[in-house]
Amino acid sequence: MESEGDRGLAAYLDNQLLARKIRCMNPTVESWHGELWGVLEIQSYGSLSEKELEAVKEYWQGQESDGWGEGFEQRPIQTPEGELYVSFWNSGNDFFIASEEQLKGMEQNLGMQMKY
Repeated sequence: MESEGDRGLAAYLDNQLLARKIRCMNPTVESWHGELWGVLEIQSYGSLSEKELEAVKEYWQGQESDGWGEGFEQRPIQTPEGELYVSFWNSGNDFFIASEEQLKGMEQNLGMQMKY
């Protein structure tokens, strides 16, 4: 994402409060419980309030479905086995966006390992 500079997707934030509070936002993937998860890494100046976090989630969902994610899923990633196409979006009932704390809290509250 060279065109976004150091800010990543934060360069496109319309919400001026979030634009001042968030230093950068970068999509990536992480392995958790043996599966790959789409992740948005955020660096902010201070903690985000619940309202701000919800606004970030809404923004990220839009980027996944119609913005950055739509373009990303159309670009092949070359692997030794051939081309790989990755999508961060799913319109199904099993799709959700949660903070890391929320996700790990859901698992802990269930008292068992979640299957994803």
